[in-house]
Amino acid sequence: MPGSRRFGRITRSLTLAAAITALPVAALADTPRERWHQDIATGYQQLADHTQQLMDAGDGYCQGPDASGRRQLGDAWLQAFESWQQVRFVEFGPIEQDSLAWQFQFWPDAKNLVARKVNYWLSAETELNTATIDGAGVAVQGFPALEFLLADPRFQQSEQALPAERSCQLFNAISSHTHANALELQQQWQAMKPHYLATDDYTHGTIRSAMNALEILQDRRMGAPMGLRGSGRRNPYLADAWRSETSLAGIRASIEGLQRYFVPGLMAELAAQGHADLGEQLNDAFEEVLGDLENAPAGMAPLIEDDEGFGQLQSIYIDVVQLEQTLNNDIAAALGVIRGFNSSDGD
Repeated sequence: MPGSRRFGRITRSLTLAAAITALPVAALADTPRERWHQDIATGYQQLADHTQQLMDAGDGYCQGPDASGRRQLGDAWLQAFESWQQVRFVEFGPIEQDSLAWQFQFWPDAKNLVARKVNYWLSAETELNTATIDGAGVAVQGFPALEFLLADPRFQQSEQALPAERSCQLFNAISSHTHANALELQQQWQAMKPHYLATDDYTHGTIRSAMNALEILQDRRMGAPMGLRGSGRRNPYLADAWRSETSLAGIRASIEGLQRYFVPGLMAELAAQGHADLGEQLNDAFEEVLGDLENAPAGMAPLIEDDEGFGQLQSIYIDVVQLEQTLNNDIAAALGVIRGFNSSDGD
């Protein structure tokens, strides 16, 4: 997609209907933690599969670049990025090792380090391979760096734009590194299963992880670019994935991931504690926000820059607030989950 700022919107890998259809599978798990482990394992496997497809698409495009291959590469990036968003709520376990979460997505990036690091490695004379990227730092190791190579408006007009040889080498090295991390994450999560199932603290820990994810989504991923946090000015560049204009697509994927990989285990816990009615309220809140996101563009900028569109964005934000309050206030209180500190609490 030379010269284009937008990836084509593709059919989302998860839809609300698919997420709801998956819920009856809960019968396969005997306890909430068994269900959570099983579902998160599915999400990690999907991330590994989609990063493999991204790696293959990058290699194929660079070997024989054409318009069709470029579209496939953009779609592969978005599919893999959304797979990461779907499991992004998990902040414990192997994802904590070696700053893996940052290696998948270096964000927020207030100093534009992604652009600086990508440009540095493009101009360096060092050989580019997976081993190089392993030691290159988190700003050039994950999805934002790949997004820069695919979608940064200024970079697309340069002589270094894909499929330039050096850019292809860097893209393939980063995608290979990302896939290796996804495989390691999936394998280590499986290895953690006995400890996770045997440790009661992980029940509240898993719930807190989802609570924190919704707070960050509300405060930083939506509130900051909408001007509801910090300076008070609207700024679409504060959103993640702004270069590819898929900020809202990523938010939708995060909501869908919570519904698919977190909610079924939570429903089991609520039922066991005599609070099944709160589960119904939570499902209603999920349906509300996903319904509004279904009718929204993939990017946030068009809505931020237009007053009428901003009203639509505000409606989505209100739905996210209601979802966050249902989980973080009503459900957490009913289950005795104490809210912990997270990175959205302040700088």
